[in-house]
Amino acid sequence: MATLNSLKINATHVEDQMISLTLTQEEAQPKAAVAPLFLAYHDRIRPLLHAVDELRHLKIMEEGIQLPTIVVVGDQSSGKSSVLGSLAGVNLPRGVDICTRVPLIMRLQHHPTSEPELHLEYHGQIVPTDETHVAKAISVATNEIAGNGKGISNTPLTLVVKKKGLPDLTMVDLPGITRVPVHGQPEDIYEQISNIIMEYISPKESIILNVLLATVDFSTCESIRLSQCVDKTGERTLAVVTKADKASEGLLEKVTSDEVNIGLGYVCVRNRIGVESYEEARREEARLFESHPFLSEIDKSIVGIPVLAQKLVQIQATSLEKCLPDIVKNINQKLSLNVSQLNKLPLHLSTTAEAIAAFMRILGSAKESLGKSS
Repeated sequence: MATLNSLKINATHVEDQMISLTLTQEEAQPKAAVAPLFLAYHDRIRPLLHAVDELRHLKIMEEGIQLPTIVVVGDQSSGKSSVLGSLAGVNLPRGVDICTRVPLIMRLQHHPTSEPELHLEYHGQIVPTDETHVAKAISVATNEIAGNGKGISNTPLTLVVKKKGLPDLTMVDLPGITRVPVHGQPEDIYEQISNIIMEYISPKESIILNVLLATVDFSTCESIRLSQCVDKTGERTLAVVTKADKASEGLLEKVTSDEVNIGLGYVCVRNRIGVESYEEARREEARLFESHPFLSEIDKSIVGIPVLAQKLVQIQATSLEKCLPDIVKNINQKLSLNVSQLNKLPLHLSTTAEAIAAFMRILGSAKESLGKSS
């Protein structure tokens, strides 16, 4: 009953927060050169996003109620961790093998103070961490969830990052797609990963962030094939093209011809290199797209991590505005149904006679139900 009450409280809270998320023309215009990644309207979207995060924490999706979610997919070594690390401003686990072995729910939040706050949530516990140790903490938590080998698990791990200048975003990073198992991985690793990805991207409320390497033919990417299975027209798919500096010639044509139906468009980015700070990496990225003979021809509205951050926040706001009325309605319907079922249960029984009478009523209902089904 406590969970039902929590759902009721959250449904009311979401309904109370039904404010317009329509952006002004100035807010909606991506600006590659802005210093912070967050938008001026984060105070408007944060209460709604917080309410949705709370509903996700209550495992409402297990009740068949879908929540708007940005789902990050990509082939192994496509640069997912680099992109997400740049959005979060923290170092995530990286390597040549599969690094993301569980669904990683990333909750990013602009923090007004200069001191960041980070923690992990899994197995019912909250584990504080910091920018220096977050990658190690994620690896330790992943091992606790999925084991010390190279296998994967569908049990999620949540990373909360509160830091000045971050965009207000909640994303789910999924394991990178690999077709050939390496030593220590189960033989059906591809099927396991594909099943997890399809579970997350199939709901129409999901926004798919497809991470693609600039150096490959987009049509050959397995992540594109999977996303097209559930979103043929690409109306809820956004693509981020990584390592733009490694395949600059012809990149403009690849992102403008759009042969793989990316309905929400492309954003080209430069990956952070070596020990660069995130601020240095953004300056180098801005310089690259401004001065490179080929990359400078790409429209500035589709290049850079700041543009990606703003696009994601805008897409998320639109999705929240569209989905929340149905979420509230579905919660209330589910709550009414559960309360009705609870009310049909017998009251506190104090005597043997009352217990026998209640049992006979239940037995009678069961016989009636079986009679109708036969």
